[in-house]
Amino acid sequence: MGASYEVRGKVAVITLDNPPVNGLGYDTRRDVSAGIDRALADAAVAAIVLTGAGKSFSGGADIKEFGSPKAVAEPNLLSLIRQVENATKPVVAALHGVCMGGGLELPLGCHYRVAAPGAQIGLPEVKIGLIPGAGGTQRLPRALGVETALNMIVSGDPVKSEMLAAIPGQKLIDKMVDGDIVAGACAFAEEKAAVRPLPRVRDLKAQHPNADAYFQFARNTVKAMAKNFPAPAKCVDAVEASVKRRFDDGMVYERETFMALMLTPECKALRHAFFAERAASKIPDVPEDTPQRKIEKVAVIGAGTMGGGITMNFLNAGIPVTVLETKQEALDRGVATIRKNYEAQVKRGKLKADKYEQRMALLSTTLAYDDIRDADMVIEAVFEEMGVKEKVFKTLDEVMKPGAILASNTSTLDVDKIAAFTKRPQDVIGTHFFSPANVMKLLEVVRGAKTAKDVLATVMATAKKIRKTAVVSGVCDGFIGNRMIEQYSRQAGFLLEEGCTPQQVDKAIEKFGFAMGPFRMGDLAGNDIGWAIRKRRYVERPEMRYSKTADLLCEMGRYGQKTGAGWYDYAPGKRDAIPSEAVVKMIDDHRKALGITPRKVPDDEIVHRLVYSLVNEAAHILEEGIASKASDIDMVYLTGYGFPLWRGGPMCYADTQGLFNVVQSMKRFAANPLDDAAFWQPAPLLAKLAAEGKTFNP
Repeated sequence: MGASYEVRGKVAVITLDNPPVNGLGYDTRRDVSAGIDRALADAAVAAIVLTGAGKSFSGGADIKEFGSPKAVAEPNLLSLIRQVENATKPVVAALHGVCMGGGLELPLGCHYRVAAPGAQIGLPEVKIGLIPGAGGTQRLPRALGVETALNMIVSGDPVKSEMLAAIPGQKLIDKMVDGDIVAGACAFAEEKAAVRPLPRVRDLKAQHPNADAYFQFARNTVKAMAKNFPAPAKCVDAVEASVKRRFDDGMVYERETFMALMLTPECKALRHAFFAERAASKIPDVPEDTPQRKIEKVAVIGAGTMGGGITMNFLNAGIPVTVLETKQEALDRGVATIRKNYEAQVKRGKLKADKYEQRMALLSTTLAYDDIRDADMVIEAVFEEMGVKEKVFKTLDEVMKPGAILASNTSTLDVDKIAAFTKRPQDVIGTHFFSPANVMKLLEVVRGAKTAKDVLATVMATAKKIRKTAVVSGVCDGFIGNRMIEQYSRQAGFLLEEGCTPQQVDKAIEKFGFAMGPFRMGDLAGNDIGWAIRKRRYVERPEMRYSKTADLLCEMGRYGQKTGAGWYDYAPGKRDAIPSEAVVKMIDDHRKALGITPRKVPDDEIVHRLVYSLVNEAAHILEEGIASKASDIDMVYLTGYGFPLWRGGPMCYADTQGLFNVVQSMKRFAANPLDDAAFWQPAPLLAKLAAEGKTFNP
């Protein structure tokens, strides 16, 4: 069903009905349009109320139709709004729950709007690289005032109805309604039934006392804050058009701008990320209605940095946590860190004091496994060594109640081996949180060979509750993210041998948009961690070649920020990366020992060797079924590794460049005698897609 129609007294009530958020898809638009015609033709109907079924008015465009012919089929949203606006009987929008995007633009075309307290009202199009495209930039400034409207449009963030209703002189909300919103809207509609002429937002004037100065200030501010995204600056231009142009001319400008933005790579990347995040929770062989286990009590093994961060996620979601440690001092340290993190949030005004106390009240600690036996889920966050994990999981197998989910926070180890330490491998799963675990959005959910489907479904749903973006990975060394980053780091090492400095490599990839280059990242994570992995590789995979520069760095004791020296020097108590003469000399001496004459490596080669190393390894990961779809890999890199959002992730970026061009670049890299020619052989999947003119993301 798209929308329903009923008559209450003298009022026709048209209810948008397209679960879950009443998206304005073709069926809904068609039914609303037919309802308006029916009400106008019925002499017994004096007014019309538009509302939404369930908990929302409307979340806007129906994402299932995005980019399809149905999205623009008549009546499209612009036509429907025009029909409502030109209706000869008053149309009242009854706003409740979510009123976003088109779900606000449609009410702006109504003659009146009433709202329930707590309704979330906003125009979030900027978050997918667009401006509002159905009159939002022209009507909202007329209804709310230019500055408030522009702030809402540029940020894309929703504002509660009661806050908007309190703005002096606003014309967006005519009345706040406590209680039954539809009954309140019908009563209001009857009051207004005889009022003529019917008020229209388009007839109001958008004005600002210092328009030129204000819009220039807004433009400068937006440019500084969103330099890589074209949409926010275009929002300013469109709102300026509402002030300086006639309404119809402003509408034309808005539409032209909207259509032009749709074609930008930034918009395509943001829309890709939007859909990829939603697609990540869909697992091909796990139906959405798979029964889930209840997670009401959680235990965390280990009160270190990771254990404490993981614990905070559950406390934030109102789920009680018991933290287990082997020594009281370690427990005390862990709890003190959690308190300190929360107190910092209170100090910054991000958390209310009573909420802080509520969260801490959900935390308990213990030194005994017996005290966690009733937990529904236990997450191990101990030292990353298989022998340590074995002891923990054998104990958990003995202690935990039947049906409890046993999760490991391992970042590289074999989850199937860990599961084999228990007599219940179906209950074992990997939950790889990223550090700091209470901040980073990504959660790699590692599915073992014997992990039960209901366990996987439960963990994915729990991830949503603790506000993580969960991506499913199969079992392999490093899973998705760390397996790819190893190849990226190898390339970074080869670039040093060929003539680059750490700061040149970091600067090039940071200019491309990464939050941090490979060498600053190594210093932050600890260079000794990579050293330990390489030592394992030298034994397990002797054919894999690495630059020795990273080993030489560690032999100098330069492990990174924690030792005050890594690829860079660090002043005590500061994180600023200062180029190191000692490191430059070490690299230079190493080149001489290898007989390498350094060359000047251009920035675009640096960027493409690093990024395409991620892409090629990711193609292998897809082929092996470690990731089920390319967009999952993009989500891992966007939410866990600082890949630039406006480029959509490594696979989206490769698609944008054209896979034929990616393969051609890789052939050039393979011809470089100082690089790893074997690695640069395109993965069979990449070679096949390139030959067929296809992309990773359909």
